[in-house]
Amino acid sequence: MTEVTPYYDKKIQCLACRHSYSTTKIRSRFVKVKGHESDFCPLYSSNEINPLLYNVTVCPRCGFSFTDEFSKYIVPVLKKDLEKKISRQWEPQDYGDIRTLEDAIKTYKLAAYCALIKKEKKIMVAGLYLRTAWLYRKLNQAEQERRFINLATHEYIESYLNDDFKGTAMSETKLLYLIAELLRRQDKVDEAVKYLSKVIEKQHLSTEPKIVEMARERWHEMRESYKDQKRNTPA
Repeated sequence: MTEVTPYYDKKIQCLACRHSYSTTKIRSRFVKVKGHESDFCPLYSSNEINPLLYNVTVCPRCGFSFTDEFSKYIVPVLKKDLEKKISRQWEPQDYGDIRTLEDAIKTYKLAAYCALIKKEKKIMVAGLYLRTAWLYRKLNQAEQERRFINLATHEYIESYLNDDFKGTAMSETKLLYLIAELLRRQDKVDEAVKYLSKVIEKQHLSTEPKIVEMARERWHEMRESYKDQKRNTPA
């Protein structure tokens, strides 16, 4: 009897050049989530069996990199842009096998670049940046993590201000909370409080009480931290 491994090959057709290729994915039955951090970063029981590493698929022929969230259609003028900025610079390489954290980071950066050229929704670009930050966190590279949190925050705020997130899986409550939490992680406390206030003000409209409760927890933490700073500041 053949032993079933956590990994399997998935057939993919590139959205840009239509080339067919295989890429590694993880069977969901092997994925065990222990919990989530305050910015929704999933904590898996195994560092190796981590679906985040395989979220992006990279075409080995043309370099176009994308996730399941990408829209399938590419406007002809943008396809020419992709060819000029990605495919003509691409040195054929294969990300279809088992990936390290470093490999995965490269795929997310490629996908973010492709998403910007293709003019995908800002909410999706923000998600690619945030996942890149999570992977840098796993590598304990705080400076790079902060850099990508900053990039994600900018895109999430733009998405909120322009209603770009409407019609996606991201709710307004979750988006406001996430913006606040990412600002908090950059020590931008006043801005974070502004977005947390929006979550709490609109709590009667929300169908996500858990996120409202998380917003209250962050609010309380920041208030206590502020009090501690005041107490420890010389008069």
